Amino acid sequence: MAANINPTVQRRRLGAELRQLRQASGLKGSEVADRLMVSQPKISHMENGNRAVSPRDVRDLCTLYEVTDQQVVDSLMQMARESGQQGWWHTYKDIPQSVYIALETDATSLHTYQPLWIPGLLQTPAYAHALIGRSIPRLTTQQAATRLKVRLRRQHRIYDPARPLRLWTVLDESALHRVVGSPEIMREQLEHLNALSTEPHVTVEVLPYAAGAHPGLSGQFSILRSADSPTAGVVHLDRFANDLYLDKPSDVRHYAVLYDHLRTQALGPDSTRDLITDVTKMHIEAASRS
Repeated sequence: MAANINPTVQRRRLGAELRQLRQASGLKGSEVADRLMVSQPKISHMENGNRAVSPRDVRDLCTLYEVTDQQVVDSLMQMARESGQQGWWHTYKDIPQSVYIALETDATSLHTYQPLWIPGLLQTPAYAHALIGRSIPRLTTQQAATRLKVRLRRQHRIYDPARPLRLWTVLDESALHRVVGSPEIMREQLEHLNALSTEPHVTVEVLPYAAGAHPGLSGQFSILRSADSPTAGVVHLDRFANDLYLDKPSDVRHYAVLYDHLRTQALGPDSTRDLITDVTKMHIEAASRS
């Protein structure tokens, strides 16, 4: 599989193309299912990118939709072949957030707001290990180790010299003070955070306690955008049981406005580094007393 092929993202793109063709044909999903003698949920799953689409499915759908441009058909069938392949994350069994990892791997930019802890892409191994172990109940040692490997593998997007991810991060100040693991782990984590924030493709800003009430009080969210749709995007809402993914333009615009408000209330990058340095000193003092 070519390095730049992301099967999960290909499924979503292919599904969107098939939905547009169906709508242009004037057919409803139930009508398509009846004519092809398949279940209506199958059509829905294909259009939502929830399952791989075979080249034969694409051929049958294009015939039904009266698509006469062979280049369009060939392109969709190639997407179908690529959507059936697997990304690197599928080598790890039973990992959560596989859809999110696929989107993150494909993204060229990521805007994320995190009120409780340091985002996964910016975590040190010790911080990530402590967070995984304490935040997920009844996790086995093997499951924790697998999640840690996946989290550290995701960080390759930050260090990829050919295609570094443009990352904007807004943190609530509480994420700096919350002791994950130990004061020594926090010292290392905050020093790492400050170092990464000096990279030209990484911006870290902190919402101080003094900001009071703000639009991020409802919880974490991220906005991911890719090279082929820089003005569109997908909003990811991290939930314990089932994550939510919003790709309606109105939803993406809504969260983009929220993010702009958060950045307006946050400290700038330089002031943020000063605050992180001050909190780091607090963790160093706590470590010396323990």
